[in-house]
Amino acid sequence: MVYETNSPEETFTFARQLGEQARPGTVYTLTGDLGVGKTVFAQGLARGLEIEEAINSPTFTIVQVYDEGRLPFYHFDVYRIGDIEEMDEIGYEDYFYGDGVCLIEWAELIKELLPKTRTEIAIEKDLQKGFDYRRITLHEVME
Repeated sequence: MVYETNSPEETFTFARQLGEQARPGTVYTLTGDLGVGKTVFAQGLARGLEIEEAINSPTFTIVQVYDEGRLPFYHFDVYRIGDIEEMDEIGYEDYFYGDGVCLIEWAELIKELLPKTRTEIAIEKDLQKGFDYRRITLHEVME
């Protein structure tokens, strides 16, 4: 499925709606170049989970846990993973296969660890359609 947004607010709203539909154990992977709006997307998803606190990219912590919403939200940024064993050290399986909702940025770097059932999300710019235009592609994976 492909969705098009024309502002950060529209991207936020789309992600919020996705969060409102999320169920326990939902895993989303998120890919896109720097500056495409991954953090805005994460903020919208969190709001859809009824999380009110500020959402920031967990670039240096790998995972940020938010427990205050209707479901726990596990926000991963694995861009700085140097060795796949680092994921074992943080207990990734408890998050990936738990009762919360996972959002994993740069998931292609840990592809061998991803759950067989997940929703892959890609965000892309197209400057010919405007500076704030984003194409958001969702792909359900069931290996």
